[in-house]
Amino acid sequence: MRKKALSPASRRAYALEAVEEGLGSGRKVCRILEVPRSSYWYRPKEKTPWERRLLKRMIELSDKHPRYGYRRIAALLRQEGWPVGKRRIQSLRRSLGLRVPPTKRKIIRRGYSTGLPVKAEYKGHVWTWDFICDGTTRGGALRMLTILDEYTRECHVLRADRALKSGDVLEWMSRAIQQHGAPAFLRSDNGSEFIAKTVQKWLSENRIKTIYIEPGSPWQNGYVESFHGRLRDECLNREQFWTLTEARLVIEDYRREYNTFRPHSKLGYLSPARFAARKTAPSPSPVGLRPPYAGDGQPNNNQLETKIIPKD
Repeated sequence: MRKKALSPASRRAYALEAVEEGLGSGRKVCRILEVPRSSYWYRPKEKTPWERRLLKRMIELSDKHPRYGYRRIAALLRQEGWPVGKRRIQSLRRSLGLRVPPTKRKIIRRGYSTGLPVKAEYKGHVWTWDFICDGTTRGGALRMLTILDEYTRECHVLRADRALKSGDVLEWMSRAIQQHGAPAFLRSDNGSEFIAKTVQKWLSENRIKTIYIEPGSPWQNGYVESFHGRLRDECLNREQFWTLTEARLVIEDYRREYNTFRPHSKLGYLSPARFAARKTAPSPSPVGLRPPYAGDGQPNNNQLETKIIPKD
């Protein structure tokens, strides 16, 4: 036996096969396989002309609508005047092996994180990058690459183009690193441009650890999502871009205004550039002696504890 027979029809089929191979009589095989002899000797009746026409029409509808299940096929037959119920259609389709193929779940590609999720504690600690899409008035696509410092909220790159691939992403990341230095961590989603092997290899060679968020969890990349909300509300929804050149000029002007002028509520209503000028990266301390840091990246003296060792 190739597999366990569960249904009566399967057990009957195995019983018929065993008798044909000479493994035993019909009575003996029915007793071993627990098949009622009435079921073993049952011979289906020949279909009537009406049933043959119904079967033919059901097969035609199933071929025409391969994604329709037995309920919809039964509904279509009833609309045509066939007095049939859904259970009969289900039985007929099952006997012929007609079923709706299951939908194949798309395998989501995920990047390999080389660093643990971490909160930015100083300038250049954690950067994040992502894309935002828009379009020109003439119907052309606009795709914008954003590179943001999570601690200072500075937008280092806001590049608009028709399409941006992994090579373009690395080019603009290199420019940002040349101007601002390399970050310790880089947070992103699992977009194809960010998980490409060339990108991961380049980041590894430059000793930049990657932090990929969970698929379908944009809240894990909240800093860049918040920036995109402000960008769309304050710039994209207010402007009409006729050409790519016009879009680049307007978007770059917004990036500079955002960095140098716009007060940020999470930075004490300072602009990101002014906030970055006030904060510097903490100096390295010996292992075991690093003081805890407050939310602004500065040592929190209130959290330091002094232990007094009594003398004998």
